Amino acid sequence: MLTRLTQLVHSARTHAGFRRYAANTTWMFAEQMLRMVAGLLVGIWVARYLGPTQFGLFSYAVAFASLFSSIAKLGLDSIVVRDLVSHPEQRDVYLGTAFWLKLIGAVLMLGIIGIAMQFTSSDATTKLYILIIAGGSVFQAFEVVDFYFQSKVLSKFVSICKVTQLVISSLIKLYLMFVQAELLWFVLVSLVDQVTLALTLFLAYRYQKIGQFFGYLNGKVAKLLLRDSWPLVLSGIVIMIYMRIDQIMIKEILNEKEVGIYTAAVRLSEVWYFVPILLTNSIFPAIVNARQNCILQYHSRLQQLYTFMIWLAIAIALPMTLASDYLIRLLYGDAYILAGQVLVIHIWTGVFVFMGVAFSRFMIAENYGKQIMYRTAFGAIVNVLLNIYLIPKYGIRGAASATLIAQFFANYVYDFFDPLMHQQLKLKTLALLNPTLPFRLNR
Repeated sequence: MLTRLTQLVHSARTHAGFRRYAANTTWMFAEQMLRMVAGLLVGIWVARYLGPTQFGLFSYAVAFASLFSSIAKLGLDSIVVRDLVSHPEQRDVYLGTAFWLKLIGAVLMLGIIGIAMQFTSSDATTKLYILIIAGGSVFQAFEVVDFYFQSKVLSKFVSICKVTQLVISSLIKLYLMFVQAELLWFVLVSLVDQVTLALTLFLAYRYQKIGQFFGYLNGKVAKLLLRDSWPLVLSGIVIMIYMRIDQIMIKEILNEKEVGIYTAAVRLSEVWYFVPILLTNSIFPAIVNARQNCILQYHSRLQQLYTFMIWLAIAIALPMTLASDYLIRLLYGDAYILAGQVLVIHIWTGVFVFMGVAFSRFMIAENYGKQIMYRTAFGAIVNVLLNIYLIPKYGIRGAASATLIAQFFANYVYDFFDPLMHQQLKLKTLALLNPTLPFRLNR
């Protein structure tokens, strides 16, 4: 397996522009590795400090706010990057319009969350936690700066901003544990994180000395962006449903303590999800350019991407499965020991998550926004129905199984029912069964 991964990397190095994209990826990889280490050291320390019940309550508040986060993002992320690559001369118009759209989306999201909370069994304190965490979405409008740097393959600046935010956040959490602070203060750190990142992104953009975008709000561009992104908004909501509904349903069906134990396992499983995201974010401009210049090269790169993602996920899942109980006891302590049973199941979700991240880039390049919405809705329905059946019967292990099956259905089984996806289904199947195929395509 390692030999095959090495061959894939060696083949990629022969592509034009590899060094540029490699440097870009290196910065993002270094930042995410630091974030992963901080999560393992500081995040796990916080979980141990709070205990399963308080940690479960905090995780529930985060999950509930996350359900509606796509409303604030408006599905603009990859759409704006795509348009900036294609029309760099309209930089300020796209950035300014996207900024104000995302700000409006954040305000709308807060209103919807306020209404949605009235239909839950949460007490006043829990509702306050949810609103504080969701309030940070207002500052996510500054993510448009990230879109600009992505389009220019200059993620160095964004990585520096995120590392700065991470250091500040980690120091605050360490101080809070030192002074034996209550849960409310850890919730407030989530808001501070968003403010810090927004400020550093703004300063990074100012450092470029290329003007301001705040004064640009073009109605025509806004309509075009929303036309392409509205299916992604709906699909984003659906994605969060089948990524986070398990934690919410565990709290409603079981209790906060079970949410804490389940979340501990999910954190170790999902900590690897930055890998496909940073790789695809870095090479997305190259995939768009390949589609415009050479369709054969476009398909070849997609095949290589699927193969690399799938087998990398398998290489991660195998050792994590064998060491699950040991890792949980070592990192979280005996209070979370049951999380090992969840980790054994949930870690294999990564195979289909890695595949799905690569697949989503193809969908965006082809402007298949509606298909993204359909497949994620398909997966969400499967996940909700399975959770309803499996959680009462098997507890948190049932929730992990529901997530794994839902990812499999959304990122693979769905393709059987959509003729537009049959070619991608073939590429995915070949990637699963024959990792050496990309080398024959390049010969």
